[in-house]
Amino acid sequence: MKVSEAKVKSIVNKYHCRHDSLVAMLQDIQDEYRYLPGEAIKMVSDLVGLPLIQVYGVSTFFKAFSLEPRGKHTCTVCMGTACHIRGAPKVLDELSRKLGIQPKQTTKDQEFTLETVNCLGACALGPIVVMDKKYYGQMKPGKVAGLLADYKKKSNGKKK
Repeated sequence: MKVSEAKVKSIVNKYHCRHDSLVAMLQDIQDEYRYLPGEAIKMVSDLVGLPLIQVYGVSTFFKAFSLEPRGKHTCTVCMGTACHIRGAPKVLDELSRKLGIQPKQTTKDQEFTLETVNCLGACALGPIVVMDKKYYGQMKPGKVAGLLADYKKKSNGKKK
């Protein structure tokens, strides 16, 4: 996906080019492109008047930002103690197998990014998987195929 200078300018102007809105600008750019393209980081640096190293530093400091393209759907598996004991490693293995990727990777078709977290704070629901900010509790390896199929249908439905 090509970075649109007009789109980046629009996002930066929405925050009146204010230095203290850098994180919000980067969040909006990532929402637009599903990652922070280097070209967009450079544009932000120029438009806001901050050194490129400073904008890049913020982009790499926060775990929420990605410099690599991410999938349309983000699948997060909680690996906290409660989820781990209840079978999260098996759920993660099944997701990895079905998607053909490991955590911190994105499928070749750019549909799914798989990640893990140390705790989601929903221990009673464990093991828990979050797909596009929606929580799926008491996840089992046998439920993985259905979950992925539902999100593949959602993607295919949007391609009309």
